[in-house]
Amino acid sequence: MGNPDNNGFDPKPFLAKVGAGKTILKFEKNQHVFRQGDVADAVFYIQKGRVKLTVLSKQGKEAVVGILEPGQFFGEGCLNGHPLRIATTTAVEKCLITSITKEAMIATLHSRNFPSCSSRIS
Repeated sequence: MGNPDNNGFDPKPFLAKVGAGKTILKFEKNQHVFRQGDVADAVFYIQKGRVKLTVLSKQGKEAVVGILEPGQFFGEGCLNGHPLRIATTTAVEKCLITSITKEAMIATLHSRNFPSCSSRIS
């Protein structure tokens, strides 16, 4: 990541700056970014640190389903119509994360003319 694609779009500078619909957030170790069942209204991009994804079963058992690292997105289920978060995300260490509202992410995808994804997102 960080190399311009065929459209000349380099995502790193876009994701590293605050702007319309974007916020840079800092999280301490063990702090939740969001919890399972929260409203899904933003996508997140990890600039620094690692994030753990966990799910809680109806029986109350927690399972780790992934560890995410810098350069990865999470919370993108909101773009597929998920109204609520299906997992909990927790900072494994100090993290710097860009929060991008669903609306801003959809607008960016459409404006950059990414045919592989923007046609599937409304």
